[in-house]
Amino acid sequence: MLASAFALDLGATPASAATMASAAAAAKATSPHRYVDVAASAALYQVEAAKLAERRARSSKVRALAKAQKDVGYGIGGQLSWAGRRVNALPDNVLTAKHQRMLDTLARSSNFDATYLAQAKALVPEMRQFHESYATSGGSATLRPVAQFGAAKMRDQEVALQRLN
Repeated sequence: MLASAFALDLGATPASAATMASAAAAAKATSPHRYVDVAASAALYQVEAAKLAERRARSSKVRALAKAQKDVGYGIGGQLSWAGRRVNALPDNVLTAKHQRMLDTLARSSNFDATYLAQAKALVPEMRQFHESYATSGGSATLRPVAQFGAAKMRDQEVALQRLN
């Protein structure tokens, strides 16, 4: 049931209002373990995608965004690891199938910068909504502050992405 509760195709298309509403509903129905798994996977994706960007991005603005996203990924991952220990829900440092597909697509892209930005513009708002929803309605009082932290970081990334336009 929980796997179907978070049946979003993260990063496949730009975030729509319906997708964000689905993210909110999913977060409310998400167990602490599922919250940690999805949030940690997204954070890990950001780190790994940023590592690719360090080598492949042509634009200095994309490289700067990637550095910021890598820092955010490490920050959220660290918070999840710390809080996850307290609720017996440690992140397993594995990408979800969706995040793995995103990373694979990025690695094969012939227009790296455009693909990186498109994926960020899709993932960041979805994850902001997911974190925000868990922060207000999640089942773990220990993880709700982590979700607040994640939501704030995703809001900052949305601003950074808007500045690139």
